[in-house]
Amino acid sequence: MTPLKTITTRMKITTANTNGIRAAQKKGFFEWLQKANPDVVCIQETKAQVHQLKPEIFMPEGYHCFYHDAEKKGYSGTAIYSKIKPQSVKTGIGWDEFDNEGRWLEADLGNLTVVSLYLPSGTSGDIRQDFKYQSMERLEQEFERLKNSGKPFVICGDWNIVHKEIDIKNWKGNQKNSGCLPEERAWLTKLFDEIDLLDAFRAVNQEPHNYTWWSNRGQAYANNVGWRIDYHITSQDLKDKIISAEIYKDEKFSDHAPLTLEYQL
Repeated sequence: MTPLKTITTRMKITTANTNGIRAAQKKGFFEWLQKANPDVVCIQETKAQVHQLKPEIFMPEGYHCFYHDAEKKGYSGTAIYSKIKPQSVKTGIGWDEFDNEGRWLEADLGNLTVVSLYLPSGTSGDIRQDFKYQSMERLEQEFERLKNSGKPFVICGDWNIVHKEIDIKNWKGNQKNSGCLPEERAWLTKLFDEIDLLDAFRAVNQEPHNYTWWSNRGQAYANNVGWRIDYHITSQDLKDKIISAEIYKDEKFSDHAPLTLEYQL
């Protein structure tokens, strides 16, 4: 059994929307995870209740494993696996409509707080888009709380929003689509400029055509017609601590690609 970590100076953190953790498992996600060997894994869209998951598979050796399930079966849900035993774990933000969908899971790792976040999508219509806007507003309180803690933090996950033209292949064609709406992108700008959060990937990689999600329609994946909607969004004090950032595309576990950053803490 891999020994559980208690102290580390270099920390590798992976975020991955699995679009169903059981489906991703069948596509080799956990075999890849064993090889990649991150210190912390943040998962979104588990689409399962924990009692449906076999511990020997979905509670991988060497990790402390936590799930925040949606009440609705086969829907949403987040997870965190950590080699470091958390001092505490927080599920939800205290807002039932959001928390019932299992969208926020937070682990205090001592010298770092890590969050697995699954921001709602608005693609199914106005009702869900309104819920997305409400969620964005409510989450600002959580970001401020994390900032005021004085501890470095990483909010990993599927934010369901691209930020700039560099983050999406078809910029002009998506201006009226959820995930690329001006109001959504302005909110991310507010987080970075006013709340003083950091898009950690862009701190070390300014290259175009780096995407983390591709539609299942047509040949979007094959042609790299994608969106960068999965992020590590961090406190500014981690800006100079980022060693590397990688979007893993050698295997396809879901419609999202795992995003891994390594930090020097």
